[in-house]
Amino acid sequence: MKMCERVAAAEKICGHHFDNQDLIVAALTHPSAVEGRPVSASYERLEFLGDSILGAIVATDLFERFPDMDEGALTQAKISLVSGKMLSSVAGRLGVAPLIVMGESERGTGSRGMHSALENVYEALVGALYLDAGYGATHAFVMETLGPEVSPALARKPISPKSRLQEVTQRDLHCGPEYRLVSEEGPAHDPTFTSVVLVEGRRVGRGVGSSKKSSESAAAIDALVRLGYAEQGDFEGAGTTN
Repeated sequence: MKMCERVAAAEKICGHHFDNQDLIVAALTHPSAVEGRPVSASYERLEFLGDSILGAIVATDLFERFPDMDEGALTQAKISLVSGKMLSSVAGRLGVAPLIVMGESERGTGSRGMHSALENVYEALVGALYLDAGYGATHAFVMETLGPEVSPALARKPISPKSRLQEVTQRDLHCGPEYRLVSEEGPAHDPTFTSVVLVEGRRVGRGVGSSKKSSESAAAIDALVRLGYAEQGDFEGAGTTN
């Protein structure tokens, strides 16, 4: 896809024609595609600005929308809304993925690399909009794209698989789980980690993930299912169990 086509599609998503075309081009450009060029050629600086603008917009909206929420609940709701998972999901739904310009070194990272890029480009678009169109247009874009995700349920802090396993084993078995990394395979840019979890010295779960942390989460899910405390579908996005 030509850059002019990417820009036109991005402007349609943003609902704004950019006077400064350099801003929208940079917002769509992964750092790997402009190695050796000035940092302003990629989305990194715009992402930094967009992160702050987005946080202010979300915080203000939550403050005004939920007058009875205390500080802790507002903070948790904001964290949930601006999380990488949420922003990546929203950007994907908007059709941003095919518009991102990536270098060869990043194309081999698969879905994990795209997840990160989608999050970063969303924030970069917010930053670019703020600079080119001002706060009003930026606020409208965030509310139109992220606003539908706002819910009081976001204020409830989710229980992670590892926290849940710790809770039930301490309660019922009076001991905590122990995690062990058993293997690390694959290239440096796309590794695969395998971890097991033991309770009372007995292996009760095994999991695979793209990081040590995600493999431990997957192992915790496996253990919760095997021990009868949960079903496989109770947790999402924490690696795979096998």
